[in-house]
Amino acid sequence: MERKIRKAAVLGSGVMGAGIAAHLANVGIPTLLLDIVPRELTEDESKKGLTLADSVVRNRIAQSGKDRLLKEKPAPLYDKKCIDLITVGNFDDHLSLLSDVDWIIEVVVENLDVKKQVFAQVEAHRKPGTIVTSNTSGVSINEMAEGRSEDFRKHFLGTHFFNPPRYLKLLEIIPSHDTDPSIVAFMSDFGEHVLGKGTVLCKDTPNFIANRIGTYGLQVSIHEMQRIGLGVDEVDALTGPVIGRPKSATFRTLDVVGLDTYVHVAGNVRNKSTDAQEKAIFEVPEFVLQMVEKRMIGQKAGQGFFKQIKSAQGKEILALDTQTLEYRPSIKAKFASLDAAKTAKTLPEKLRALAYGKDKGSEFVWSVLKKVLLYSADKAHEIADDLVAVDQAMKWGFGWELGPFETWDAIGVEKSVARMREEGETIPALVEELLASGKTSFYNKNEGRTTVFSIGGIYKNVEEKKERINLAALKEQGKLIRKNAGAALIDLGDGVACLEFTSPHNALGMDLLQMAHVAAEEVQKNFVGLVIGNQGKNFCVGMNLAMALMEAQDENWLELDLLVTNFHKAGRVLRYLHRPVVAAPFGMTLGGGVEVLYLADRAQASAETYLGLVEVGVGLLPGGGGTKEMLFRAMENLPDTGSVPVDSFPLVAKAFETIAMAKVSTSGQEAINLGYLRATDRISINPDHLLYDAKQLVLSMDKEGYTPPAPRKIKVIGETGYANLSQNVYAMKKSGYISDHDELIANKIAYVMSGGDLPAGTEVTEEYILGLEKQAFLELLKTQKTQQRMQHMLTKNKPLRN
Repeated sequence: MERKIRKAAVLGSGVMGAGIAAHLANVGIPTLLLDIVPRELTEDESKKGLTLADSVVRNRIAQSGKDRLLKEKPAPLYDKKCIDLITVGNFDDHLSLLSDVDWIIEVVVENLDVKKQVFAQVEAHRKPGTIVTSNTSGVSINEMAEGRSEDFRKHFLGTHFFNPPRYLKLLEIIPSHDTDPSIVAFMSDFGEHVLGKGTVLCKDTPNFIANRIGTYGLQVSIHEMQRIGLGVDEVDALTGPVIGRPKSATFRTLDVVGLDTYVHVAGNVRNKSTDAQEKAIFEVPEFVLQMVEKRMIGQKAGQGFFKQIKSAQGKEILALDTQTLEYRPSIKAKFASLDAAKTAKTLPEKLRALAYGKDKGSEFVWSVLKKVLLYSADKAHEIADDLVAVDQAMKWGFGWELGPFETWDAIGVEKSVARMREEGETIPALVEELLASGKTSFYNKNEGRTTVFSIGGIYKNVEEKKERINLAALKEQGKLIRKNAGAALIDLGDGVACLEFTSPHNALGMDLLQMAHVAAEEVQKNFVGLVIGNQGKNFCVGMNLAMALMEAQDENWLELDLLVTNFHKAGRVLRYLHRPVVAAPFGMTLGGGVEVLYLADRAQASAETYLGLVEVGVGLLPGGGGTKEMLFRAMENLPDTGSVPVDSFPLVAKAFETIAMAKVSTSGQEAINLGYLRATDRISINPDHLLYDAKQLVLSMDKEGYTPPAPRKIKVIGETGYANLSQNVYAMKKSGYISDHDELIANKIAYVMSGGDLPAGTEVTEEYILGLEKQAFLELLKTQKTQQRMQHMLTKNKPLRN
């Protein structure tokens, strides 16, 4: 019988429990959220005459967890409507409902005795075969399972989500000695394909993989900071994106996590370790304990290693002096090695510049890297089955661009080990075995295929799942068809090609438009369809703003007119191609990125797609077909009433508002709600599967017998509709919400979306609206205030309201 998870229950409605329930709701799973019954009434409940027997009181804690989901930022829910899939209750009254669920997730306090008590209660109500898991960050899975029945133990394991559950990719799967291997395989597959996670199999050791190594790295960073005499702001400058780590670096990460949580996690390894050296490393420094005592525990307390205050200059970030526990103004880190790293082109080059420099900054980075790499190699096979699991856990759980063993390869194993020996370090057996075998890297690549070093001195193939298409690997395998400076055409296999952006930040330029024509010709001749996608940081953040501003300042209007015209031509070529075209947006998909999306028949969007026509922020309107397409898509929602006239103004007004207010979706689902995507477009929960899913959509469209769309016509709202929209814009200006230039931009958008100077009900073509759109775009581009907005965005990276 095929196993499915149709319903779930989450036990514990704190930040993690509610967040896990939210993500289950995101993927369409009805979820029961339970917590303890309050022991006393709140002041508000007493005033209302409620008692401890009232259900609203008894469910209060779980209900509070659910309510919090609508307020938190970043949003835990793809769509606020998802919250309707969460039902609240309490442990005393509703545990019997566990008999109706397929997965029970425990997310209560990190205390073994409490967890065992909860599982004893769960076992009294769960039906045989129900999967039960713990979201523990480090309590032993085997110890939790002690005393439970054989069926319970067979279906019990750890599923450790990282916070926030929607956004952090890692899901650690930790089986016990008794867990049925088929359940482990099912949960790993379910985590990847349904929850969209990167699943990593861990051994039941303290803090598992990511927290074990990540916490070690944080501890080492604190120790080395104190030894070398750096400030927390200097350390963060050295341990952020410059070495392939998140912007939150070291101490801002600790502020986000919370020092109270961090102390608990570090103590978990210290208390369970039998290694004296390891115990010493995980001993939390006294000043950190003092910070916890003083409630200087991070963001949730308003102060931690950093504190934000209001000053005469606006908001100011103060940094903690760890010697005095007083706050001081932040300082800018100044190290020659850091400057060299910032100018280096690739991450390995940046790492080498910092690791092998000659100043205090490089001394710190080398010391931390050295210790983390040695620790990772020493513990790798204690905590995981292979090195890939360790690297993936750190990338997916802590946001590292390179895992420990990938980092070691980047700085050079031979060179770094020679220096470590000189410094008196003990080299782990795993590394000695690597070098003794004559090899100099943990990973090897050959024609796009990757192998990894394993115990026994052999290299094993890294698993390559069919759902994880890797464009860089395909190029290495000779699948590149054509390329230019800003785009490439790649063979995805099975008769599907991919048009990839390769320009800096995937900004739009003539290179992409030229490659669009090449792609259309090639696909028409030799392929069944096309995917428009890439694997950069974001799908596309819009046009090349610097280039457009330069042309405008030089008054090269013919060049700009040609750019817009060529974009429209590329749109027509792809839109009327006799092959299906699917766009695969993800991440930031803004401005021209949305308009590229509109060149395709369908979209296969990542669940994490932040999509919006944001041109008003730089004083423009969408000029590459975005204004036209939003208008025509709005008209698609007109109800079919036969010969009875339908008022289309509300639909046009909604689309106008979306563009004029530069609304950006917080998920792929919300992009559908805003009208940027159609209800028939698809969402991929796992970002690693996006291109594969897009490819499958192309193949299914081809199999169904694809025919290109016919040219569309609509009846515009005309002069009267424009007057109504313009009146609303004027009212906002009079109320002080928008500036004169905002009013000008909004009226240009309204004019285009109304159909210009035509009577209401006049039928027009797409080409007619495109003509209005281009004219308005170029007119705005000629204004001084729009050029000022563009300049401000380029220099300050934020909009100017002039």
